[in-house]
Amino acid sequence: LYITLTGSTVGEVYYDTVVNFLFVILVGRYLEAMSKRQAVAAIQRLLDLQPRVATRLSQDGVEEVVPIRAIAVGELVLVKPGERVPVDGIVRIGESSIDEAMLTGESQAIDKQSGDPVSAGTINGTGALQVEVSGLLKNTALGRIISLVEEAQGSKAPIQCLADQIVPWFVAVTLALATLTFLYWVNSDFEIALLAATSVLIITCPCAFGLATPMSIAVASGLGAKYGILVKNGEVLETLSTINHVVFDKTGTLTEGGLSVVGIHTDHEQWQEGDEQVSESLVELMALLAAVERQSEHPTAESVVNWDETFNHLQTRYRCSDFKALPGLGVTGLVDDRQLTIGNLTLLEQRQCQMSDRLEQLAHQLDDQGIGWFRVAIDDKETALVAVEDRIRPDAKALIGSLKAEGIAVTLLSGDRRHAAEAIAERLGGMEVIAEVLPEEKDQVISKLQSDGHRVAMVGDGVNDAPALVLADVGIAMGSGTDVSIASADIVWMSSELERVRLAIGLSRRALLTIRQNIGISITYNIIMVPLAMSAVVTPLVAAISMPLSSLAVIGNSARIRTLFKGVKVK
Repeated sequence: LYITLTGSTVGEVYYDTVVNFLFVILVGRYLEAMSKRQAVAAIQRLLDLQPRVATRLSQDGVEEVVPIRAIAVGELVLVKPGERVPVDGIVRIGESSIDEAMLTGESQAIDKQSGDPVSAGTINGTGALQVEVSGLLKNTALGRIISLVEEAQGSKAPIQCLADQIVPWFVAVTLALATLTFLYWVNSDFEIALLAATSVLIITCPCAFGLATPMSIAVASGLGAKYGILVKNGEVLETLSTINHVVFDKTGTLTEGGLSVVGIHTDHEQWQEGDEQVSESLVELMALLAAVERQSEHPTAESVVNWDETFNHLQTRYRCSDFKALPGLGVTGLVDDRQLTIGNLTLLEQRQCQMSDRLEQLAHQLDDQGIGWFRVAIDDKETALVAVEDRIRPDAKALIGSLKAEGIAVTLLSGDRRHAAEAIAERLGGMEVIAEVLPEEKDQVISKLQSDGHRVAMVGDGVNDAPALVLADVGIAMGSGTDVSIASADIVWMSSELERVRLAIGLSRRALLTIRQNIGISITYNIIMVPLAMSAVVTPLVAAISMPLSSLAVIGNSARIRTLFKGVKVK
């Protein structure tokens, strides 16, 4: 341009260089855009789960296919077999099974009937359902998940804020170096001075430096979403990478969250979980208990009813009369002219029931193992002892072991008696135990650990431990996109697999390592290339080639975060 405008007869007109320069820049930008799109494709995968249209039912039963936006809350939609559920809602007519793996991680389809909730994006099975709409688009569980991932990918970690503060100084130094380069060469050769200064400006474009942090956060949060780990923002990733203490709420987190009968013992016979055969007399006994427990809403009652429905091949069903619930003690009822007393030791002592030495000894053994139990008396004579347990998740012990191997302290937080909680901790491989803690006291435990200098992550179900999740440096909740879990926790893992907790910590550490590597790549690139440009060794065309390559190196390095999940099943 200078030669053209001045009419100078010295030098060459670099039109071909300009064209090549623009071509290389555009190709580099295209490759960069493609790499970015592939790296942060999680949002599109989530959007693809949301149906665009739905079959609306009028009051007279006429079907009409309309866009989702045309549907209002309270209307009925028809979900045919094999279709994705288009809205959050309540089943009003029909029965089917719903594949909720994309939302909860559960591989088994869930049976649905009238009155049951369904969620947008889940897949209907073999039956047709009429669903009353309760939530649309962003107001669905899937919509909230998408919003959460979008916010995370657009958020800034503290380390990025530092990078943002450096960029203006980086630009100022770049302009100063380009000016100095021009002034150094201008006296000897104006053309060289112009090309060298231009090369400095091109090479020191802060693209790679600017991509170092946001690219890693976008890839990490998108990858987490793909594998059922929803991270609220970049700051959470950075904080999680520094965690040195993980506190687990026992019920519903390390355990399955529901009681099951694991043993039935009398003076003459017994059944234990895993036994293939169960005697008719024990089936008869449990049928009597189930008749009473069907009147109760206690979790123990549900375990008895579930056992009866599973093992009662005799199909014996009794009726209970004179049912009484005794808070803190148990229940009583009259079944088939027999008085049943079901409860703890205190209740049986009050009723002056005769106690067996064998069952008394067995109760102490169950206490030592951290297994719960209740006693059964028929006509004021103790007949049986039934063991119930909130089963430990099969992958809990492996998770605790892997965290301890990485140098992370682990604590079990439980409302159980200390002896029972310590027995469970021992079965999990050993850890610190804080027992007999009320739900409203859990946040005080977290506060105490933090005051002792620990960086604490709290893992819970996001319901009764919400204050502790909020107070912890990082709150991690197991949930299915519920308002409570998303509002309370910094990270929500949608799978039932505890392994996702370790993966979340690994993801945060890999993301922070990648950010540092990306910044190192950017700085190394400038340290090598800027002196070459200032010495007029690098032409603008070569600079135009190297500049997008540095950005691609940062993008490619960020994409390497995916290797953390090699072999991990998508949820």
